Amino acid sequence: MIDALVSGKLHGKPQQRTASNGSGKTFVTATLRCGTGEGEAQFVNVIAFSETVKATLLTLGDGDPVALCGSLTVSVWTPAQGEARPQVKLTATAALSPYHVTKRRAAVQGVRRPVRNGREPATADAGFYDDDL
Repeated sequence: MIDALVSGKLHGKPQQRTASNGSGKTFVTATLRCGTGEGEAQFVNVIAFSETVKATLLTLGDGDPVALCGSLTVSVWTPAQGEARPQVKLTATAALSPYHVTKRRAAVQGVRRPVRNGREPATADAGFYDDDL
């Protein structure tokens, strides 16, 4: 397996499923459409067992961008009639969506900057870069 960071757009809505072994554990499956840089697309089959990754994927819909990291497996799939194609599978352990980026950016910008030299920064943007030079 390969440790990978893969980004693309969801192809279809992610689906929550229940394990067939009787354990009752749930997982989420999704398909990610990734650009190859040569104008073509590569589809990545995604499975997630982590609660946070499952929750993230289930809040997203068809066409939403997302970045996933985890263990990547590459194999070859040959359809009944056709030529062999690469098959890429990712077991996702972490996810980052535009929602997370916006939320984290707002959290960072909303944090009060520490007081330096006994005075408050003039603006939230001044923060750590406001010095006496």
